[in-house]
Amino acid sequence: MWKRELRPALLMFLVLTVITGALYPLGVTGIAGLLFPNQVDGSLIRKEGEVVGSRLVGQPFDDPKYFWGRPSATGPFPYNASASSGSNLGPANDVLKKAVAERVAALKSADPENTDPVPVDLVTASGSGLDPHITPASAEYQVGRVAKRRGLEKAVVRGLISGQTEGRQFGVLGEQRVHLLGLNLALDDLTKKSQ
Repeated sequence: MWKRELRPALLMFLVLTVITGALYPLGVTGIAGLLFPNQVDGSLIRKEGEVVGSRLVGQPFDDPKYFWGRPSATGPFPYNASASSGSNLGPANDVLKKAVAERVAALKSADPENTDPVPVDLVTASGSGLDPHITPASAEYQVGRVAKRRGLEKAVVRGLISGQTEGRQFGVLGEQRVHLLGLNLALDDLTKKSQ
């Protein structure tokens, strides 16, 4: 009796495996590729045919001629998308306090003439450790250093920041933010044109 029931059960298992394990995912991926080709590709940013990053994942910048982003808490290297995580350290944690103090000191050392308070997002990691944005305040904090290193007027650098500032999603969600990679690429383009 169980042999008679086994055959239809195995057949149903195989049919559903093909439908749900192959046909459905391929169909959804194909439709998504047609409707959202850039997103399916990972929202990659290309420059002169080369992939230079993604709109969705931050990148480390440490050269003083670039704007710097939020610290990344991912391991074993910064902005590691396969190890997305925050630090899980609370504001009273001594390890976090020490790390923030070191980051503030590094920012002050890179631009000793800047006496403005350091924006919090320049010294603390985001929840994912992959944030590709900084706040407009963080971009403004770095204008003097970047303009000086690039030999540009501050007003020109502020114009680039304005061009890379994204508004709230749907006009109400989140805060204004500046896309860091886009801003640094715009800086490189401007510097190339002026040479």
